[in-house]
Amino acid sequence: MAPTDGASDSGFDDSSDVNETSSERNDFMDAEYLTESEESSEEDSDEVDELDDEEQPLEKLDAIFDWYSRLHSRRVDIVGDYAGNELFLIEGDSILLECFSNKQLDFDPGFQLLHAVYAVENFLRGLVNRRCNFHIAFFDRHQELCIPTASGSDEASEKYLLARAVIIRHLQKNLSAHSGIQIHIFPSVLSEQFAEYLRETDLYFFMCNDGASSSTPEEKQATYREHDVHSKTLFRKIIYSFTQSGYSAALVNGIEWKDTKVVTTILESSHREGNDISLDILKTATSSHLADNYQSSDIDYKAVSDMTETLTERDLVNISALRKMEPGGVGSSAISSAFLRHLALLHELPLSERILAPAAAQQVPLAKFCKVLRGILEARSWQEQVDGLDLACDVADLIDGRLLSACLENKELGTGQHYDMLLEAAKSLSGAQSKNTVELSQHPSSQAKSKAVAQAKSYSVLPFSNDVFDKHLSPIKLKVNSNSELDSAISARIFREVSHWHNARRPLDPKSREDQAARNKKQKFFADRRNQWFMAEMMAYAASLTNAVGKVLEPETITAGGKAKTPVSHTPNKPEEDSNPKRPAKGGPKKKAPTNKEIMLAKIAAGKSVKDDNESTKILNGWALICDGLEKESKLPVQYSKAKQHLLTLNTELKREVLEAEIKMYMVNILLRMWIGYCKDDRKTEGLHVGALLFDSIYAFSKYRRSVTKAIANCLSTSITKLKLPPLAVPSADVDRKLSFDFSLNNVTVDVAIPLSETEFQLLYCGPYFERSMGSAPDPRTPFEPDAWQRKVLDRIDAKRSLLVVAPTSAGKTFISFYAMKQVLESGNDDILVYVAPTKALVNQIAAEVQARFSKRYTYGGNSVWGIHTRDYRINNPTGCQVLVTVPHILQIMLLSPSNAKSWSERVKWIIFDEVHCIGQADDGLIWEQLLLLAPCPIIALSATIGNPHEFSDWLTSTQKALGNDLAMIEHPHRYSDLRKFVYASPKEFNFEGLSEQRVFAKLGLDGCDGFDFLHPVASLIHQSRGVPSDLALEARDCYTLWKAMSKHQNEEFPLDPSLGPASLPKVITKVDVIAWQDALKSTLARWIADTKSPFRLVRNDLSGASASIGRALLDKEESALQLSDTGTSDDYKIEGILPLLSSLHEQDALPGIIFNYDRGRCEAMCISLLEQLTEAEARWKESSPKWQASLASWEAWKKAMAKTDKRGTPKVSKKKGGGKDEDSILSRADMIRDTASSEASPWASFDPNLPAEGFHFTDSKKLTHGDLNVYMKELIRREVPQWQLDGLRRGIGVHHAGMNRKYRQVVEMLFRKGFLRVVIATGTLALGINMPCKTVVFSGDSVFLTALNYRQAAGRAGRRGFDVLGNVVFHGIPRNKVLRLMSSRLPDLNGHFPITTTLVLRLFTLLYESKESPFAIRSINALLSQPRIYLGGDEMKMTVLHHLRFSIEYLRRQSLLDSRGAPLNFAGTVSHLYFTENSAFAFHALLKDGYFHRLCAKVDKAPDSVMRELMLTMAHLFGRQYCRQADEEFIKQVVKNSPSVVFLPPMPDRAAKTLRKHNQSTLHIFTAYVQTYVQQHLSESDRALPLTGIQFGGESVPESAARLKRKSPTAVRSPFVALSGHRDNFKSIHDLCTTARSGVFLEESVVPHVGLYPEESALPLNAYLYDFFKHGDTTALANANRIRRGDVWFVLNDFSMVLATIVTSFSNFLKLTPTSDLDLAEVRGEGDEEDERKEDKLLPDDSGYDTASTVSGPGGPMRGAPGTKTLPILTKKKAKVADSWDDADDADDDDRDFEAEAAARAKQEAILDEKPAWEEGTGLLNVLKAFTLLKAEFDTKFKAMWA
Repeated sequence: MAPTDGASDSGFDDSSDVNETSSERNDFMDAEYLTESEESSEEDSDEVDELDDEEQPLEKLDAIFDWYSRLHSRRVDIVGDYAGNELFLIEGDSILLECFSNKQLDFDPGFQLLHAVYAVENFLRGLVNRRCNFHIAFFDRHQELCIPTASGSDEASEKYLLARAVIIRHLQKNLSAHSGIQIHIFPSVLSEQFAEYLRETDLYFFMCNDGASSSTPEEKQATYREHDVHSKTLFRKIIYSFTQSGYSAALVNGIEWKDTKVVTTILESSHREGNDISLDILKTATSSHLADNYQSSDIDYKAVSDMTETLTERDLVNISALRKMEPGGVGSSAISSAFLRHLALLHELPLSERILAPAAAQQVPLAKFCKVLRGILEARSWQEQVDGLDLACDVADLIDGRLLSACLENKELGTGQHYDMLLEAAKSLSGAQSKNTVELSQHPSSQAKSKAVAQAKSYSVLPFSNDVFDKHLSPIKLKVNSNSELDSAISARIFREVSHWHNARRPLDPKSREDQAARNKKQKFFADRRNQWFMAEMMAYAASLTNAVGKVLEPETITAGGKAKTPVSHTPNKPEEDSNPKRPAKGGPKKKAPTNKEIMLAKIAAGKSVKDDNESTKILNGWALICDGLEKESKLPVQYSKAKQHLLTLNTELKREVLEAEIKMYMVNILLRMWIGYCKDDRKTEGLHVGALLFDSIYAFSKYRRSVTKAIANCLSTSITKLKLPPLAVPSADVDRKLSFDFSLNNVTVDVAIPLSETEFQLLYCGPYFERSMGSAPDPRTPFEPDAWQRKVLDRIDAKRSLLVVAPTSAGKTFISFYAMKQVLESGNDDILVYVAPTKALVNQIAAEVQARFSKRYTYGGNSVWGIHTRDYRINNPTGCQVLVTVPHILQIMLLSPSNAKSWSERVKWIIFDEVHCIGQADDGLIWEQLLLLAPCPIIALSATIGNPHEFSDWLTSTQKALGNDLAMIEHPHRYSDLRKFVYASPKEFNFEGLSEQRVFAKLGLDGCDGFDFLHPVASLIHQSRGVPSDLALEARDCYTLWKAMSKHQNEEFPLDPSLGPASLPKVITKVDVIAWQDALKSTLARWIADTKSPFRLVRNDLSGASASIGRALLDKEESALQLSDTGTSDDYKIEGILPLLSSLHEQDALPGIIFNYDRGRCEAMCISLLEQLTEAEARWKESSPKWQASLASWEAWKKAMAKTDKRGTPKVSKKKGGGKDEDSILSRADMIRDTASSEASPWASFDPNLPAEGFHFTDSKKLTHGDLNVYMKELIRREVPQWQLDGLRRGIGVHHAGMNRKYRQVVEMLFRKGFLRVVIATGTLALGINMPCKTVVFSGDSVFLTALNYRQAAGRAGRRGFDVLGNVVFHGIPRNKVLRLMSSRLPDLNGHFPITTTLVLRLFTLLYESKESPFAIRSINALLSQPRIYLGGDEMKMTVLHHLRFSIEYLRRQSLLDSRGAPLNFAGTVSHLYFTENSAFAFHALLKDGYFHRLCAKVDKAPDSVMRELMLTMAHLFGRQYCRQADEEFIKQVVKNSPSVVFLPPMPDRAAKTLRKHNQSTLHIFTAYVQTYVQQHLSESDRALPLTGIQFGGESVPESAARLKRKSPTAVRSPFVALSGHRDNFKSIHDLCTTARSGVFLEESVVPHVGLYPEESALPLNAYLYDFFKHGDTTALANANRIRRGDVWFVLNDFSMVLATIVTSFSNFLKLTPTSDLDLAEVRGEGDEEDERKEDKLLPDDSGYDTASTVSGPGGPMRGAPGTKTLPILTKKKAKVADSWDDADDADDDDRDFEAEAAARAKQEAILDEKPAWEEGTGLLNVLKAFTLLKAEFDTKFKAMWA
């Protein structure tokens, strides 16, 4: 590193050290202090020098650069969306580099060490406050990585290295309050010590810097100089080493702090790349610490121990260093004296009084002194000796360069009592004079002149008063500026034009009104048809849904004010009461002689009894015939299946009374015959799964509510006795009737007893069948017996109290919502319940389920039971339905809509928030939180995955209390069905010849299957430090094996309580017993796991079993495949392994299954690969199979016979038994075939050789006919669904992700529920509450999104209640460590957001003003502002919130969006409509308000192309901002060379940038005043404590010895720690303000309305993907060059299209060119959604004689007319986009006459606009609207071409 001018004078060094080599810099002491072991490092450094040739071009640099350039990355919230509470490791020097690179830090020459420590603590506090769980590791071999690239001199490097040592020492000593943060020091990344740490610590990922920086253009010219290339090489090889070890890497540089989120780049490495990269440079070359040159004899520690009350570690280390440097004794030279006086001032001077002028250049020689200090601090002997003393560790403030410079200049500074004490201490501590001394010399001083910086002036706010807000803001006292600030001349002209447009009533042509009325009538006609079509579709969808026990839902008819009429009885097995009111009650006491009527009814009843007896006889006779038929079936499993099917046909109470028990006994008998077969073959162990099903079937009789025959009772008793089952109860017998079959145990001769003890058998094999009720009891409110916790829920709903229900998937939460819905429907026709779901897929399902469950008649039209409202579509009237199913954004729009405030909003009685944990999401979590704060009624919040339920409940309780509601949390931690986890490794060779025709019977789980390795939950606890997760669930056999292992390894120190043994369990075990046993075992296990001396590891090893040997080998084999070279791909290996996996699942009867992979493209590739393999295997089989050839021949013969039949008519069947001519005989056979086909369906009638052959598809053809399938296929073909997706459905494979066609996704869901599809490959779209029950869930392939939260959500799809007693979870293609971590992970804690955003404030004022201060609006505002704890995870800071609110109002006033009374002004509506873009909306408004868009768009007719380019560039800077990595700048030339994309966004146009810069400065001024006023009114204590450790620095008052110190006045807003580097209360940017403001003030950058200017205010380069797409329309380039994932391209483009649509629609509404309302803005969406709707509309039924279509999406072609023509941007008819999408749809696409009529109407309105009204100043807004309409049309045209 080249030294700067004057480097020879910048320290204690002499001139010979100026040319110190890099190798010498790595040796951090003088040569005389080096030990022999360190000399070798010089040779190593030479090798580094050879590597770091600054002349090398990129392609000739280390291979690591090429590897790194190809890495894909994602920007995610590492807390909410990635790691949650999981532990990760931060590379320490990466943090230091990030903090040291801060240009505000004065290190050279000022050496503000305390500022550097503050910066590091501030960074760490950001992580801690967001609940990150991390360790920090420093690597001494690479300590130079902390030095910034532009450090400037060797002395500066020494300062940075000393700062490193100081910070490490400070954190090690002072982080005890944060016990979770551990500080580690290792020799190198490849050292054995670090490898041992990794083995012992369960890390989730690794956080590191990549060496890239955001450089100025001048700095970029020197990007590849020696130090820069060397540090980048080291950092990236560190990253590489971690990724190759299976860890993901997150970048320190580029972190964004957004509310409670930590957003950064996650690097997704492919293991198959980079095997040629050498890691030699990372190997240890020096010891982990510098040589211990500190001599303990130098200090008299006895004297130190006597001075611990006056000395600190800072004093001691400085005195020790001075003694080494000062031959004449400490204090004998001027510099030595200055050091001691400077130390005295550090003790005495208040921190706020240490703001000094910059240090004089070349005045204080520090290089060697820093080296000596560092040597002392890093010496082990020093640390050991000082740690033994009771000294305060204040080394964070070791040196203040500016203060030291002042002390050198003025010898009187610092003299006094404390200085004398230090001088005396230095003398008394001297045991012996140090031999190793360096003479100090003083250099000439020159006083640096500093320019005075103005302090922040007193701020006065614009006048504001509002009755509703004033009572909340009254505690805030602010100076008011009575002279309101005037708008600029340009803004004034624009607002005047706005006012004209707003107040004008445009004349409408009467003919136009007539045309519109006619059009509206026709629209309604087509809208009604569309609604009917969607209703029919929804009913079909509803028909595929089932209830909690797997039965089809039957709707209840609801009567308002009364009880529902339901076909379902309250008690499932209780006979239904006759609904005939004339039927007499039975068993009542006689009060008088029967009347004639009663006698007649008695006769009727007696006659009915006789009739029932006769019918019973017929039923029994029929059953006897069926039994005879079943006995002819040779396969017992088939017999069992047919008997089970027959049981389901008992559709009357009489049939169930007569036959149900006997059929169940017949099924038991079949199982007994199977068991006897195993016993005869001496294979009892293999048949124990049948024994378990026998146990369950017999146990079911003990719960049987009807009486049974004596024969059945005897059979049950015999079975229990002979099988030696537990003492199960036998139901009572009332009649004696012979069975219709022979009982198999009557004549058995073999021993059929279960070969295990009763307890062991139950625990090992019967666990999934255990009785699961938990305090269940009959309840008239439900058709089932609810558990105790469910009855509590019902009670709370009855009491109209708010609820938070936390229960795992399948626990039984579903009924809660429908019970509340039923109450609302019964209460009348006005009450409303809103169901909020996080995804549109869940919205559709819930609505369909409501359709399936409830029906109700209404007196007036427009009312309905349910409705759907999303941005995509609406079904039924959202304000006319009683159950509205919607998504969070839409509900927020409806609640904040003034038109609803006095009507709809007041009628909402319940809001159900399903999957409420979505509040923690980075994207939409803010909307969830705002809704919870604004809910106008009691709420029901449901979730299965909340990591901190009690904290969340406390926060939710406080929010509900502010709203006047009580809230209770009901938590149920247990799943209904257990999940069993397996790891699957694909076979090396797999020759697929078709799926097995035989499936296993009654076997649960996948134990013993080839390739599957069972994972015991406790075996996943590989890191004892993690403890035992509270939700770690153990099934019965897991508890038993755990107890056996603990019993085996217990010892005297760690005994196992005998009461924990299985002997303490009851004879007949239930699920409740197992749960209690599990909790007791886990309690003991938790104590063992917390102690490293316990036998826990032995227990875990025993439970690992095969996992530790065979299973590990399987995993290693799989992982080795993940590390193939470029010639092989790990992804291909995973995909190829799917078919053998599915084949095994099919054979084990473990389908249907869902395969989860979080990459959309990979999901599709899996399906295509499966289809290819199945098709190829089928083709091979057909070519070689005689069976197939025979089938084809028979089919051809049948076709010929049918053809001849059609020609000849219908001949009689030949009666000949033989003989005759050959032709006659052939005809006779043909006749027989024909007659068979006519009398009953021929098997050949449905035969199609083109359909998948048996064994080569995963469908269950019994669940759906091919005819029914073809109906679905026809719908999908009309929607142009790709052929491979159709082929997949025919083979039983579906794909489900957000990018698929909506109808296709819906068909996949329905066919899967029906059981026809048995394999679905999905992303996370099926993980959130979707009713997709399956036996097995497979996680195939790793992803950054496969987190603890997503794992639990997706795994919950397996083993759904009512379908399976056990669910399977299979891991495939996922590293072993990741699998174990997922199993043992804890759910992440939920964090909230600061909800009072500026857009919300503006929308609240709009609600209040436009609803004329409705009670609902006032109540909402009062509730929001009365919250004691405004957001989840935040402290109680009500006053801070109110101050923040007041200055948000001030901002809106300054932007002319509110008047002095809070009434919305000017473009307030446009900004509100863009609420979903938050801060970007205000930046857009600034450009609009200040005339930028007016000036630009004035040329739209003359130069449309240049206007479009500039407009698009500006918009790309404001909306859809996505960042690239800083490192991408290094590779940009190579990327752009072969791509039409520029990749990095060019700078914003100058005029726009100037306007935005002015806006940001105004915002900065306002929020600086916010901090200033809050500090003045509420903070009296000085800010002197570090942000994380809380260590305080400085004295209480200015000592006399500092009276002549030239100080600057203290800062009020900026932190005094930052002010040490000379910064005042004038800030450069919002980021500067938010990151350096003093403590005690809430200041969240993400909610301050600003957009940082790129590139001057952004550390990360902005991706130009929107601008690039607008220029070239090439989605491939976006994926390859811009690195937008292919699966995300459609979504990001559609989002921007929606922004343009919102702007155009808002302007059109504003100019009164369209008759839409604010509520209609909920319908605005992107062109992608519009195009989808247009396609759907074209497919509507056309039997009414009219063609139908969606409304026009945009102006399209006409807007591209000749320059100079005025064209109206949006047709009057263009309403579907912004209005009721079903009620106001347009059919213009398919009706030429309608299109011509629209064109005529359009021309008329354009003519009106051409005639400039006398009152109109200009056409500025019209030009802006026209330009944006052109921009939208051009963008959407290219967007639509994407899927054309």
